[in-house]
Amino acid sequence: MKPDFDPVALATPLFILTIILEIGLARFRKAKANYEVKDTAVSLFMGLGSTVAGLLTAGAAFAASLWVYQHRAFDIPMTAIWAWALVFFAEDLTYYVFHRLSHERRFWWASHVNHHSSQHYNLSTALRQTWTGGAAGTWLLWLPLAFIGFPPAMIAIQKGISLVYQYWIHTEAIRRLPAWFEAVFNTPSHHRVHHARNPRYLDRNYAGVLIIWDRMFGTFQPELDAEPCRYGLVRNLGTFNIVRVAFHEWIGIAQDLIRAPRHALGWLFGPPGWSPDGSRDTSASLRARWAAANPSEAAGTAPTPAARQESRA
Repeated sequence: MKPDFDPVALATPLFILTIILEIGLARFRKAKANYEVKDTAVSLFMGLGSTVAGLLTAGAAFAASLWVYQHRAFDIPMTAIWAWALVFFAEDLTYYVFHRLSHERRFWWASHVNHHSSQHYNLSTALRQTWTGGAAGTWLLWLPLAFIGFPPAMIAIQKGISLVYQYWIHTEAIRRLPAWFEAVFNTPSHHRVHHARNPRYLDRNYAGVLIIWDRMFGTFQPELDAEPCRYGLVRNLGTFNIVRVAFHEWIGIAQDLIRAPRHALGWLFGPPGWSPDGSRDTSASLRARWAAANPSEAAGTAPTPAARQESRA
């Protein structure tokens, strides 16, 4: 592969065609997919804005990666098959760390929250990407790969491959895949859980390509037929204003810092929903409240008929 190979750019026409196909199949009731014109428009414009914003920070990120690479610990050849296998696992683990950090610390959640802001789950949702991830410095997490000795171009290509893979799992049209595949790889079923706002499903399934990291680190949750996923945020925005979608959490952080600057570290790096008096809900508090109200389900036993009925409400 050439160093300038860009998987995302090459796949973009396929993204558009498959969105159109999914809309068509849903219209003729051949596949499950819910689309809303304004919601889809927001997702598409967020994707376009993310591309532009990425260009503004890509140079600095790549320059930093090149500088770190000059001080690398090992020389890893870009032409070796074993090196591609190694970077696949290393980059995927890095993505898991990034994704988990982006949910569990408010500063990085502010740049990731827009991806979860749609109350629909379809292929267009995959394009609802951040405008501020580069400015938030999330790219720093990939620098250790350059220090180990992976060439920056190799890292960039593998990141692109991972993003392309993650596109197709944003769908309700595919229910379950073979058990062996579900056990190893991230799938539409696993990722639906990640996008759900049900307390049981909050902050679960951070995987990029491999679901094995969630299984290893205790963040895996299977999708349950008895509890359909409800998508969006714990408190949905109720607007299609693209500027609000892109920046609302940053605005919220600024307001909290102005109101109570002595709690700056908590406002910035506490979990989303953190407050000094505990008056706001975090994912942990919502899950704990749900577990207290549903002890048998939290312990892993089957939901009762009443619980199944309530989950459908």
